[in-house]
Amino acid sequence: MKFDEILKKVGDAKLIAVSKNVSENEVLELYKQGQMDFGENRVQELKRKKEILSELNLNWHFIGRLQTNKINHLISLRPTLWQSCESLEMARAVDKRLDFKLDCLLQINSAHEDTKQGVDPDKAIEEFLRIKDECKNLNLVGVMSIGAHEDDAKIVQKSFELTREIYEKLQNHGAKICSMGMSSDFELAIKCGSNMVRLGTILYK
Repeated sequence: MKFDEILKKVGDAKLIAVSKNVSENEVLELYKQGQMDFGENRVQELKRKKEILSELNLNWHFIGRLQTNKINHLISLRPTLWQSCESLEMARAVDKRLDFKLDCLLQINSAHEDTKQGVDPDKAIEEFLRIKDECKNLNLVGVMSIGAHEDDAKIVQKSFELTREIYEKLQNHGAKICSMGMSSDFELAIKCGSNMVRLGTILYK
């Protein structure tokens, strides 16, 4: 599928081009077509690409699991958005090392899958509010989730709808971003209310 066709499908949602499995050359190609926001799930790779493409002034999002020993490295890169704050504990660990305001999303495990990180949906609102209250250097601007790893679209849809419900309850507390949807399920995610999608493989075919 061509990039402009994907953009039409994405519509008003913000597209984050996930560049974790491609080189800086593919990033450059998308940049030439107007793409400014890119996502990486490894701190080292984010650093490498950001340095190589520093003249382009791209917006880099960190979307992966943050290991404790990589916190300082991530902070030094000053990402546009840390999408994968998975717990109050991790929020506290990052917050105490920050000397600037870092925009972030709370990751919710709305699929209830052991293989996925994120807070329990039943505790998401409480965790969001506690992070906002305790972590003054983190600017919580919304939520993120990964759709259920299922062939049954109804189960995937249910996980998206759960995230959206939580997001709507948090809008009065500063939530503006509901990041959900990847290459295989972004159209469904948008129907369920996503306003930010993270697309990888579909962009580079």
